[in-house]
Amino acid sequence: MQRRHFLLSASALGASALLTTTGCGFKLRAAPNFAFSSIYVNMAEGSALGNQLKRVLTSNNLRVVTDPQEMMKSDVILDPLLDQRQKVILAINAAGLVREFKLRLLFSFKLRTPQGKELIPQADLEQLRDISFNESAVLAKEAEEALLYRDMQSDIVQQVMRRLAAVQSL
Repeated sequence: MQRRHFLLSASALGASALLTTTGCGFKLRAAPNFAFSSIYVNMAEGSALGNQLKRVLTSNNLRVVTDPQEMMKSDVILDPLLDQRQKVILAINAAGLVREFKLRLLFSFKLRTPQGKELIPQADLEQLRDISFNESAVLAKEAEEALLYRDMQSDIVQQVMRRLAAVQSL
């Protein structure tokens, strides 16, 4: 009897939570709509951030132009101004050994039309993460650092995508 009462209470609570969630205006983020259909991305081939950005742009049904000779045929041009990774010592112990690092990923870009009209002025994006360091687990900490950089890179790519989607007209 108690179990049945518990199940009825739980289902009523779940139904009321569903109703309040749908009434609050919450909506899952949808795929962005862009004011352009092709984009020239002027990033070096070795850039991990550039490669991920190109993949995400392509997956959002945009034609990504990478050939400089085709640049003028694209709707917009994304010019990266800065793509930099930094690793700074944050803390040391009494013996002078590093205990913590600050990882920093900087990306700066602007968006313009092939005719030179600026659509997005210089936008500076920054991601920071702190990572502890232990000299007895160097390999594990290197793997953790790589994972943190990938996570920061994904965050920056998503920020770039939201800014590109905010462009209303060319």
